[in-house]
Amino acid sequence: MLPFPVPTPLVQILLGGVIGLSTSHRVALDPELFLLLFLPPLLFLDGWRIPKDELFKDLPTVVELALGLVILTVVGMGLFIHWMIPAIPLAVAFALAAVVSPTDPIAVSAIAARVPIPKRMMHILEGESLLNDASGLVCLRFAVAAALTGSFSIGAAALNFLWVAIAGLAVGVAVTVAASRAKAWVTKKWGEDTGSQILVSLLIPFGAYLLAEHLHASGILAAVSAGVTMTFTEISRQAMAVTRMRRNSVWDTIQFSLNGIIFVLLGEQLPSILAGAKQTVAVTGHSSLWWLAAYVMAIVVGLATLRFLWVWASLRLTILRNAYKGVGSQSTDWRLIAATSIAGVRGAITLAGVLTLPVAMGDGSPFPARDLAIFLAAGVIIVSLVIASIGLPMLLKGLAMPPEPSKQAEEDNARITTAQAAIQAIERHQHTLAEDHGQADLYVAAGGQVMDIYRERIEGLSERQSDESRLADRLAGEFRLVGVKAERLALAQLLRARRISSETARKITQELDLAEARFRG
Repeated sequence: MLPFPVPTPLVQILLGGVIGLSTSHRVALDPELFLLLFLPPLLFLDGWRIPKDELFKDLPTVVELALGLVILTVVGMGLFIHWMIPAIPLAVAFALAAVVSPTDPIAVSAIAARVPIPKRMMHILEGESLLNDASGLVCLRFAVAAALTGSFSIGAAALNFLWVAIAGLAVGVAVTVAASRAKAWVTKKWGEDTGSQILVSLLIPFGAYLLAEHLHASGILAAVSAGVTMTFTEISRQAMAVTRMRRNSVWDTIQFSLNGIIFVLLGEQLPSILAGAKQTVAVTGHSSLWWLAAYVMAIVVGLATLRFLWVWASLRLTILRNAYKGVGSQSTDWRLIAATSIAGVRGAITLAGVLTLPVAMGDGSPFPARDLAIFLAAGVIIVSLVIASIGLPMLLKGLAMPPEPSKQAEEDNARITTAQAAIQAIERHQHTLAEDHGQADLYVAAGGQVMDIYRERIEGLSERQSDESRLADRLAGEFRLVGVKAERLALAQLLRARRISSETARKITQELDLAEARFRG
């Protein structure tokens, strides 16, 4: 066993490299098609699943990292790359800096499986990744446009950025709300079909992306905002448990498959990319492979240095703001800042972005230094993954983590509230059945059996349901479904009132889904 965790992306890249070396065939990647197929669903799912309460709580820090650090990275690293490798035009250098600015929490999660990363740090990394994917790729769009046209205006770019951002966000929200309302209307009129519900959720990110691009807005931001909006539309329009469970399985498979395909494609393309990159480097007067490795290491060190300085400065400003407000703050161990710096590894979004660089200029000539840019981006991904795999365990070992508030009390209160709502609903259902059909003793026994389960939950007990006759079991299942429905309504009210976090609500919802699927089956 290796002394450090091996992230799945590295294994996938290695597999792709083996495929690339074992055959002369190459996958021809169309940049626009690649962007459309891979980015909208991945960004949509990130926006959908990210814990919203944690994101909003650390929003200032997330915005500082996702916008301020991205702009600093694009400008600073763009100038540095052009100075270091004159063969890369300035606009292309800015484009390369833009694609290496987004971070990838999926790769960090693979490392976190063996290394205990603080939850708040993970939430910040997830929120940063969600927003810097969009900001980095929007900067890439401007850099590529400058490379193709040969001109760039800061004023025009600023106005265009506002339109691209605002319109993209609005399109994502509008598409998700419209699709959700249409689904609710169809479900109310003809019933819910699991397959069609899942299909609609798969089409939403593509619809938002294509509509935004048609309006010359950001399809990337549209996909992100569509995913974020999906969380809130789900609160008021509950799907069936079986729909949610199957949909989650489908999306998990899609996420793993798309990320895996991207990294396998990276490995498969490396041999040809390396050959083209060596020719490009020769223009600068170098031809050795070690120069390529030196360029990659220089970019990785530059990215880590900028990130470390930005995180440190952001932390100092936070401490100063708290001191001005009279709120005491503890100084953070430098190792935690360093861990935050190297945890910002590059991954699927960086690769997807760099592969969208145009193949040719407007006049038909090859896009300058495209192969070199792709190789450098691929090298940054691999090296950052390796450094994080080795460095994070070393930095976090024995580190005293900042205290994190426990959510156990919040979760317990939510369970008690939903259980009480279920007991009240079952009692009402008992009375209704007794009045309509008589046999009150039978309904009291069956309902009491289920209510005992809820009472035991409230009292902190755990006891298995006893066996009864077939009729009693069927009635018990009916009462259980009534209770689950009441729990859902109570949980939705708690979430709307912001008395619980979205993470707690999602955890309890999954348990209710399993219970409902069991008793409906």
